[in-house]
Amino acid sequence: MGTLSQAKTLGGVGSILLLLGIVPFAGPALEIVGFVLMLIAVKYISDTVNNKSIFNNAVISVVAGIAGVVIGVVVGIAGVLSFFGPGMFQGPDFMPGRQFQPSDFMSMNFFGPIIAGLVIIWIAVIISAVFLRKSFNSIASSINVKMFGTAALLYLIGAILVVVLVGFLLIFVATILQIVAFFSIPENPPQATPPTA
Repeated sequence: MGTLSQAKTLGGVGSILLLLGIVPFAGPALEIVGFVLMLIAVKYISDTVNNKSIFNNAVISVVAGIAGVVIGVVVGIAGVLSFFGPGMFQGPDFMPGRQFQPSDFMSMNFFGPIIAGLVIIWIAVIISAVFLRKSFNSIASSINVKMFGTAALLYLIGAILVVVLVGFLLIFVATILQIVAFFSIPENPPQATPPTA
């Protein structure tokens, strides 16, 4: 079983890697490693405080986010490909199989699948943020690091507001607070205060 000290290091480093997801080319790989390290850290915390829901909610959060992005991208790409049809590329020079007018690309036949894919991703990100908040709120109360609760709340608000772009800024700030929260984890779990007579 891992310790809170290990969770502190793994969670902090993992969260930093999540922040580096914007790095060209290496970004996605850094994010995957960051998610794995963060999940291991949350598992260690969950085991230390003997609260399985902490880890379970974190896993649901990550799975919901990844699944939503994959499904949304597949829906968008499949819709766009169906718009062009099977004759999209014909002949040795790969010329378009039919002529498209500029107005064709402004129709819902083209944008509809893209919008549907983005909506699926948005809903998945919100669901992911809800379960992350459950996990982080439990961590905050279990080890007395309230920054986890603050980061989780910002994640949720940011997820809801990504449609107006300000949400991305809130998620960025939430990730920074998450880094601070992990590095603020105490070496040992707080002792429960005995009930007063």
